[in-house]
Order: sequence, then structure tokens, then C-alpha cells
Amino acid sequence: MPASSGISAGSFVAVGAAAAPAALPVLIVVQGQEERTLPISRSPFTIGRKTDRDLVIADPRVSREHAQILLEGNCMFIQDLGSKHGTFVNGQRVSERRQLSRNDRLDFGAEDAAYAIFDPERHSTSGVREFLSQMSGVQIATPGAAGDLEKMKIFLEAARKLNTTGVLDEVLVTLIEATLRLTRAERGYVFLVQPDGTLRLAAGRNSRGEMLLDDKTISHSTLDDALKSSSEFLVTDTSKMSDFSARNSIMAYDLRTVIAIPLKRPQVQRHAGAATGAGEISGVLYLDSRFASREVSVVSHDILRAIATEAAALVENAHLVQAESEARAYQQELAIAADIQQRLMTVSIPDVPFASVKGRNLPCKEIGGDFFDVMQIGDSGLGIVLCDVSGKGVSAALLGSILQGMVYSQLGTSLTLDQIVDSANRFLCQKILGEKYATIVIGRLRNDGELEFINCGHVQPVVISAGGVRRETESNLPVGLLPFATYASSRCRLSPGDRFLLVTDGVTEAENCEGEMFGNERLEQAASGADSSSFENVFEAVHSFCGSTPLNDDCTVLEVAYRGAVG
Repeated sequence: MPASSGISAGSFVAVGAAAAPAALPVLIVVQGQEERTLPISRSPFTIGRKTDRDLVIADPRVSREHAQILLEGNCMFIQDLGSKHGTFVNGQRVSERRQLSRNDRLDFGAEDAAYAIFDPERHSTSGVREFLSQMSGVQIATPGAAGDLEKMKIFLEAARKLNTTGVLDEVLVTLIEATLRLTRAERGYVFLVQPDGTLRLAAGRNSRGEMLLDDKTISHSTLDDALKSSSEFLVTDTSKMSDFSARNSIMAYDLRTVIAIPLKRPQVQRHAGAATGAGEISGVLYLDSRFASREVSVVSHDILRAIATEAAALVENAHLVQAESEARAYQQELAIAADIQQRLMTVSIPDVPFASVKGRNLPCKEIGGDFFDVMQIGDSGLGIVLCDVSGKGVSAALLGSILQGMVYSQLGTSLTLDQIVDSANRFLCQKILGEKYATIVIGRLRNDGELEFINCGHVQPVVISAGGVRRETESNLPVGLLPFATYASSRCRLSPGDRFLLVTDGVTEAENCEGEMFGNERLEQAASGADSSSFENVFEAVHSFCGSTPLNDDCTVLEVAYRGAVG
């Protein structure tokens, strides 16, 4: 059988006790604000603008077939394929090809395009380093079942220590190295099941400890059989197989020992004696040799099954730790987004002699889709806006910030309110394509008390005056629903002492423990106080009504109190 292409561990792993056993070399690919890890699982590993490349970079300065990474012996090389704008390693253009070292930066076409970091240093843990050191000195001399039991003890100790690491690469590599030592097989691979059900090469080693990237010479039919049947495939002498001729790869590459074991979790018991079904398969452990292995005895089969069960649990644990790490990173990004939004929501309310304004936002999550803003227009005008973007979270907050900038930049101009809203509607319909919409109220209050406002699908404004409370019922469609929607503003006149109150539906649709909504009537009652405390009354009323039930939407209240004409 031809020798498998491999990369020695020393080619990519720093020498010394702190070295970590890498599973596969990877590229850390950075495109704009996105970063992803791409394992180099084949040679050649292709790079370019064509969609069939292993690394696709959609940039016009990147050629369709730009470059490739090649494995030769124990080294990896980057080769430029005659690209127009060149391939660069650490800022130096590659004329034909260049050997890669860890942490090399690769640029394709231009430095401001996508770039990649080649196989950056991985951090190991003392537990894994200690175990690898122990395994390297173990000699199994006891024959028969006693030797098998000794091997079992070694593996269980390995599993115990590996279970504390949570590092998937180290788990996979150590699993292969321990299993190769127990079985005396020549090559070992771990394939992990992807979300679409296919298998991805995650780690490969030969008996000399060299990394393997080439899985073309293994028995893929055996691999598929083990996955589909959810049972192990163990043959210690393929020459005695009845269907030997049907296994083309086994015959072509003169494989005598072939082992494929699914990595599956144990069956979950609902109650004593009743299983919920077969364990879920997370991958397949594959081993082979060009000679018949005498190490794989009947007891060793049990050991391999134990290995597969423990390995599945270890892989799952590593995935959980990785998911937890990604969740922490997401929470950090969310905190940054929340801080940015809070800065945008920090409104400097202008001090004008004819009116006073109060506004407050209570988000139900870290970031939300509500915003309000206030600005002075000339010497005798005041502009207000309250908006609620559909949905919650990052997407709603992002769109809210865009709308806030659009409206704020136009409110102080000569554009009419319906023109401002029309431009926002066209923007959302063209860019967001109906996936998001927003309800919004925009108003301009003049010194003499005349208030022009436009309501686009929002909660009806409330006017509190000496004569009582009334709703302004005029309304239009929300922005972002229909590109051909038309909008019209309305007018009312405020007398000194009147208050114009705006709220988002997070107020009127706030629910108590019985699922009852706060509603418009409670809003009017809370806002109808004879004094100027209606703003605080609304929040107190909502809090009292909801009790211990958390808010299910952002609550925003904006109140404009008209004092009277000045000068």
C-alpha cells in the first residue's frame, strides 16, 4: 500500500512540554468583521473566487483560481496560481511558492481584502500534556486477557484526564494515539458527523505520530457501513472476508486489518429496563493496517467499544465547552452593542421656553428596537420622534439606529413630515425587502402651540388637557411594509398646560400573570392626573399591573408639556 501523506507533529507543534497536539492545520480567515476557522483537510487546498474552491473569497481583486496550499513530505507550501494581483505571505509577494510556518499571515489580491492566519498556536492543558507523557513511556508486555485489562486501565485513565480538558483537538488526537498504541494499527482517523449527515475528517495520525491529511486510501465503504448500521466493523484479517472482492479499496491498498467504530453515546433510560432508542452518533473512529493485527482479540473488541463510547462523551463535552466559549464571546459582543445603543439613546433634551419634554426607555432585553429623540428646530420649534422596530435584539436595534439617524438628519430641514416618512418607507422596502417594519410618530411643535404630527401604525397619541383626555386617532401604515404606501400628517393645537403623550406598544401590551394586557384605558387613567406627573404615573401603573411578570417588549414613553407662547 502506498505510504500515506503525513505531516510530522514537529512541523506544526512547538517542541517542549507545552506543545499541543494539533488535529489538523487550520486557517483563521478574516473577512471584514467576520472571523472563522477553516481546517486544511486536503492537499491541494484551493483558494479563489470560484465557488468550488475550498476557501472562497468573493472579492474582484481575487482571481477565480488564485492560490493553493500543498502538502509535500512533512511541510506545507503556499503556491500562487498566476493570480493577477498576487499572493502575499507576511507582506512579501510569493513568486511561485513558499513554505508556510505557524502564524504566517496570508493576503490574497490586496491587504485590505480577506486575509488568513496559517495554523496559529494552540494552547494545551497540563492534564493532556501529563497524559501524553505517561502514554509515551507505557510498555504492554503482559499477554492475553491480562494485557487487555491493563490496556483498559490505561485508556480509562486517559478518558478521566481528557474529560477535564474540553479541548476538542486534543481529545481527538489523544484518542487516536491511544487507540493506535492499543491495537498496533498503522493509521487512525476520526471523522465527525456534520449537520447535513456527512462525515468530515477531523484528525488523522499514523503509528509514527505524523499527521495525516489524505484519506483517499482508506476503506470508505467500511466507514459508511459503520455509520449507517450504527455498529462496529472489525476485521483482523481481510483475506478471510467472504465479500473481500467487493471492497475495492481494501484490495487496492492491501489492507489486512480494518476497524471502523461509530462514536455514539449510551442509550438513555427513561426507567429501569426501558431504553429510548439507539445513542446518537457523533462520529466514526477508523483504523487500518497492511498486516493482520494480533492485538485485536475478543476482549480488545470490548475495549474498542468502550473507547468509542467514552470518546463520544468526550467529543460532546468538548463541543459543549466550545459552545459555552462562543456564547461568552456573543455575550461580550452583545454588551458592546448594548453600550453603543445606550449611547445613541442618550438624548440631550433641548431647553426651550415654550415646552418641556420627558422621555424614558425600558428595554426588555440587553438591546431593543425602540428609540426616541428630541431636537430644537430654529428659535421657535421643537421636533420629536418615537419609533418601535418590529422584533427584538440586535437586528431591531441596528435598524432602529439607522432610522434614528435618517429622521434626525431630516427633521430640522424644510422637508414635510410625510416626505420624511416616505423616504424612510422607501429605504426599508428597498434594503430590508419587507423583513422588518417600524411604527413611528414624528411631530413638530411650534411656539404658538400648533402641533403637526404623523402617526405610522403606532399606538394612538394621548392629549391630556383641562377638559380631559383624548386620543388622536389619525394613522397611516407602518414604514417598511408597502413600497407604494402614501402618508399624510395631522394637526392639533395645544393650550398652555396640555400634554402630548406617546408610548410604544410595550406599554399598552404589557401583561400581568393572568395574561391580561395593560391596554389603552389604563394608559388614559394613568395619564389623566391633574398635575404634571402623568409621565411617572405611566411607569408606576405598568409596574403595579405587571407585578412579578417580566416585560415581554420594550417600554418607551415620551411626553411633551406645552407651557404657552413666549414673546
